Amino acid sequence: MGKISSYGPGDPAPEVCLPDQNGTDRRTSEMMGKWLVLYFYPKDDTPGCTKEAIDFTSNIDDFEKEGAAVLGISPDSCSSHRKFIDKKGLKLTLLSDPEHDILDSFGVWQEKSMYGKKYMGVDRSTFLVDPEGIIRHVWRGVKVEGHAEEVLKTLRDLKG
Repeated sequence: MGKISSYGPGDPAPEVCLPDQNGTDRRTSEMMGKWLVLYFYPKDDTPGCTKEAIDFTSNIDDFEKEGAAVLGISPDSCSSHRKFIDKKGLKLTLLSDPEHDILDSFGVWQEKSMYGKKYMGVDRSTFLVDPEGIIRHVWRGVKVEGHAEEVLKTLRDLKG
């Protein structure tokens, strides 16, 4: 059973080392000096997750201008991520966490319920991490509509 993370603004972000859509290991420690948007989502190529990924892709140039990298993380496989990126024309790096290690460490792998049936799944959440590796803002239970734009606005506000 997933635990609720106590990670919040002011806490150091845990290290993330996961394979991307090409099977290449990506480490957040190698991205120090950049802002990081770590967005956790349930499943590739589903309606809400597709909308969120397209919204982040639509804003990717603005995130890059602000010195931020955007990383999507889900339990899907690297090959699923590759197909999702190719099918939807995404300009994102998607990381695969099928063992839920990182999902659990961030407290987003949680018990959920649908139609009275309990199951484990991803609580759609986003963490904004500054260039020193400190979490500056957290969104939990994210509603997709307008979320990427809200993250971008918060990034700009924090940068001053």
